Amino acid sequence: MKKARSQKGSLCMSVNGSGTQVWIFRWWETMIDGRRVRKKRQVGTLDQYKTEAAAEKAVRNWRLTLSANQGGTISGVTMKAVIDHFREKELVDKGEDGRAWSTRDRYQTYLSSWIEPRWGREELIAIKAPLVEEWLRNLMQKPRKRSQLEPETPKNDRKPMSPASKAQIRKLMSVLFNHAIRWEFTDRNPITGPNRGAGVRQGSKRLRIPDILEISEVQAIVAKLQLRERVLLFLDMATGLRLGELTGIKWGDIDFANLLIDVQRSVVDQVVGRCKTEASQKPVPLDECTAQDLLSWYRVTPYREPGDWVFASNSNRAGQKRGKQPLWLQSIMRYHIQPVVKELSIDKRVSWHTFRRTYTTLLQANREDIKVVQELLRHGSVKVTMDVYAQAQMPAKRRAQQKVVEMMRPEARQRTLAVGT
Repeated sequence: MKKARSQKGSLCMSVNGSGTQVWIFRWWETMIDGRRVRKKRQVGTLDQYKTEAAAEKAVRNWRLTLSANQGGTISGVTMKAVIDHFREKELVDKGEDGRAWSTRDRYQTYLSSWIEPRWGREELIAIKAPLVEEWLRNLMQKPRKRSQLEPETPKNDRKPMSPASKAQIRKLMSVLFNHAIRWEFTDRNPITGPNRGAGVRQGSKRLRIPDILEISEVQAIVAKLQLRERVLLFLDMATGLRLGELTGIKWGDIDFANLLIDVQRSVVDQVVGRCKTEASQKPVPLDECTAQDLLSWYRVTPYREPGDWVFASNSNRAGQKRGKQPLWLQSIMRYHIQPVVKELSIDKRVSWHTFRRTYTTLLQANREDIKVVQELLRHGSVKVTMDVYAQAQMPAKRRAQQKVVEMMRPEARQRTLAVGT
């Protein structure tokens, strides 16, 4: 075997599996875990590079890359290696400086279910924007977990993944590449691209507008609920608390004298973590009616110590954890609230987030100052409040439209005045 050695890497001629003579470039590379590993990459065949000088010219940039200690840009570093490193460095509990548990959990789901199975074996240099874009375009929803008695959903019946979920996966892939750049495993991020419009294109437009409840619908639902569920619904409608924050309230967090709730934690899948953002930890005002509802619940619940959950699990199935963990509010929604919605023939998709969106829309309809609305919802920016949560109600849209029509058509104003009298 003929070799031409250099300070960084070596060039040699070899024979591949089909018996063709090829030029091979070999080098030592320090892996993410600190191991020194011998690497190689085929340069080309002897027909392509007929002389050693021609082959040396082809690997000149590779040698420069190795001199800059960036061996991963020519080979070696796979997406799986980056994912493993990202899990080790970023998806761990770092307290106030790290990501919230709910974010880490969502990232783990996207990594294990989507990104790693498709891209784990690919080298970073082989991942191109058009390939990722095509893959995202064809993603389908995972079938939900079923009991052994339920038939499995045929593959052809699975629905396309929502644009919002695809956008989240795209965002996480960009985060992974930025992590790789930070640790000098690569020098490129194909997801964002070198300039605007050059990366992966993936919108996050909703497939359907989220449902908002009318006041009459809320009142009809509440009228059919038991005390616990009624207090939960009124508390969520009057404060706009997120599901995890609503789950995580303890009696010691409620200041009845000053009518405030101190939001200190968020509980997601029974894991207690910090709130989503710094803005989320601001105190929430409590009205007198909702405070009285909470006191009514306080009188009947067996768990009323300052350190007890306001909505603690009291089921016999909880065993030793009875009273020591909060309720699964998704189960409350599924078995206590949604059946009432169905009974009332309310043709809307109702979840805990529906109440938060309805709260936002009602604040806007009452023409509250946008900064007040943002802080009540504890959003990081006004843009999120207005673009994602608030919706204009039809009566408000009709009034606004009517004002414009009256400016253009005097007879419309006369008709309005006549109706008013």
